[in-house]
Amino acid sequence: MRSIACARQSASLRKVKRIMTMGSETAARARLVQAYKEVVGLGLTELSSGNISLRYGEGMLISPTGATGETINEDNVVYVGPDDRWEAGLRPSSEWELHARVYRCGADTNAVVHTHSDFCVAVACHCKPLPGFHYLVGVFGGDDVPCVPYNTFGSEALAIDVAEALKARTACLMGNHGATARGPTMEAAIKGAHRLEICCRQYIHALALGEPRRLTPTEFEDFHRRIGTSGYAK
Repeated sequence: MRSIACARQSASLRKVKRIMTMGSETAARARLVQAYKEVVGLGLTELSSGNISLRYGEGMLISPTGATGETINEDNVVYVGPDDRWEAGLRPSSEWELHARVYRCGADTNAVVHTHSDFCVAVACHCKPLPGFHYLVGVFGGDDVPCVPYNTFGSEALAIDVAEALKARTACLMGNHGATARGPTMEAAIKGAHRLEICCRQYIHALALGEPRRLTPTEFEDFHRRIGTSGYAK
């Protein structure tokens, strides 16, 4: 009985805390809508493909299922709480569990952007990592960008694989699907998704002349040492 009472009290406190921050939630919803339109403007998502989210309080704000640049607005953005619940009548993106798991795996992650951008999809459909053919592949945290195996959209298996891949990287490809990027801010997550699309495009162009040379581990070590905290390519 005591545990039930404690759970109810905790839920009540969370509700009160959220009500007290409604002003900031309104601003966060507006920022998410603006960001969604930015992603559309960059050509990273078309029609209702892709989804984005912001960490908010103990949960997250996420674009609704079926959203487009024309239909998304502050009112249909969905708050998903730490108990993976949302307000009746609203429907978060089908990939809400993917976003939730990425946040749980990284305290430094405050925004997640999932896209079906053309060149990312093209590379992801080969179900192989984007190799370290260019030094800027290193900005994602390693010497390649991993590609997780195909699983049905919205599935727990896909969410688990993406969250695991993003523990050591700021972006990953998703086999026969698309890509996901995370960041400490929405700006960083969008830039990561955009940069990954650029890298995939350049890789595909480079393949026209054959498989491009890959940087060595030593060269990537030197790259990571040099960028350090300089903010280069951030």
